[in-house]
This record gives sequence, structure tokens and C-alpha cells, in this order.
Amino acid sequence: MANIEIEQANELSDGDIADLCDAAETAILDGGGFGWLKPPPRAVLERYWRGVLLVPERLLMVGRLDGRIAGQAQLVLPPKNNEAQAKIATITGNFVAPWARGMGMARGLTAACERSARRHRMRFINLDLRETQEAAIQLYESMGYERWGTNPHYAVVNGKTIAGYYYTKALARSARKATAKRSAASRKEEES
Repeated sequence: MANIEIEQANELSDGDIADLCDAAETAILDGGGFGWLKPPPRAVLERYWRGVLLVPERLLMVGRLDGRIAGQAQLVLPPKNNEAQAKIATITGNFVAPWARGMGMARGLTAACERSARRHRMRFINLDLRETQEAAIQLYESMGYERWGTNPHYAVVNGKTIAGYYYTKALARSARKATAKRSAASRKEEES
């Protein structure tokens, strides 16, 4: 049975960087989001991963399959100068290499982001993704993320315009209640 481990990475060995690059390249080639449409040169990916660790507001969660990094997600905390959004974090770049999918790693990475957000006293998490990422959409919706908007011009992939979906999740009990009340009020308003 495969061993899945999820952890926050505060440093990365050369082997970890190589694993992240390999996982990212296969996810990009499989259309798994992450922004790139084709893998950039390896040196660009290596610099990217090293740079992620340098940004204080960016927390890197990695998923390991039998010790090898096979996926990642980043929790982006608000910068100190953004008091209005001081309690709102964002999940970005969440991907799992195709060879490691179906074992719960994406769910584990998302849950790790949520735990970290709670530790940092965040009340909400936002994220966005392409409409074509059906497995990710199912995952987030099953974890309580609420789709609040659609951008019909979110991305252009192979010359085709792709819509993007925007999601939010309330982490605190009081925040979830407030979101539920707003949703109920919106539905009631639409019905009248």
C-alpha cells in the first residue's frame, strides 16, 4: 500500500527540488493547471520552487508518495499592509502528478492548507481554477468550497477561451453561519 505524507516545506533539498520539477512537468503536460501550458526549462522551475520558500506570506505544502514529492499546494496569506483582507487566505497552484492521483493527496494538501490557515487565524480561504479541471472542482465542492463566480475569459488554452470558477470557504463557525445566512438571503431574493 502506498504511503502518503503531507507536510509544510520550510526548506527543500536538491532531491526535493528535482521531485517537484518532475511532478510539475507531468502535471503541466496533463493539463493540470498550475498556470503553465507547457513545462518551462528545468532551470526556470528550479528557481521558481526556491523562490516560493523566500516569500514569507507563501506557505508550501508538499505531498509525498513513498517519500517522493508528487504534489503541492500553496497557501498565500495576506500581506501585512492589507488590513481589509487580513483574515482571508488563498490556495494556489494545487496539483498532483498524474502517477500519484486517486490516493487522496489533493484532499490532504487542501486540508493541510486549511489547518495552516486556521493556525494563522484566517477566517476564509479563496481559490480559483479552470472549468476544465473537473476532478479539482469535485474535490473542492466536496470539501465545502462554495462557487461564487465565473469569469468567462479566465484563460486561453490552445487558442480556446476557458472559463474560470471562483470559490470561497468559511473556516470559522461564525463565518460559516454568516455565509449561510447570506446565501439563504440571496436565494430568497432571487425567488421573489
